[in-house]
Amino acid sequence: MFTGLVQTTGTICTVENAGSGRNLVIRNANLPQMVKVGDSVSVNGCCLTVVKIEEDTFAFEAGPETLQRTTCGALKRDDCVNLECSLCVGDSLGGHFVTGHIDGVGELHLREDDDEWSICSFRVPRSLTTQMISKGSIAVDGVSLTLVEVQPEHFTVQLIPHTLSHTTLGDLSPGDKVNIETDILAKYVQKSIQAERE
Repeated sequence: MFTGLVQTTGTICTVENAGSGRNLVIRNANLPQMVKVGDSVSVNGCCLTVVKIEEDTFAFEAGPETLQRTTCGALKRDDCVNLECSLCVGDSLGGHFVTGHIDGVGELHLREDDDEWSICSFRVPRSLTTQMISKGSIAVDGVSLTLVEVQPEHFTVQLIPHTLSHTTLGDLSPGDKVNIETDILAKYVQKSIQAERE
């Protein structure tokens, strides 16, 4: 479980095919001191398990399901990724409950920059917007954001200067793909309503 408050970013230094999966090695000077082998880390919003640590790098194994449903399959050397260690009981919850289980991939189709702020609109499958409401929560590449506007096939968020400068979202351009996780509470509410109607 995570909060969607990105702690730091890392750089992909190695990507290797491993059968139907892939091995990813990420470089970050601080994170290896905060995690151990077996820990869960959010990598662009995707919950992955640390399998190896060496000095300033740590490695993950991404299976076929992860590669198919997230942007992890498109990661390449020198790409920058958002990183967050898993939430511990008693930690402050400054964002919202984020599981690290990606619901789908979205695409940035519009970005409007206004001084140090940005308004971004993402295209997503219609099945995901049914779990979104204006002023609700959404995780985009692991970043907890507040929904501004929700339409049947896209949603809009406003990015503050801190988010733009401390996460990978500041480097996004139209056409870029991102991992999307809807609010877990919205999923349970939707499931409950559907069950009552059946």
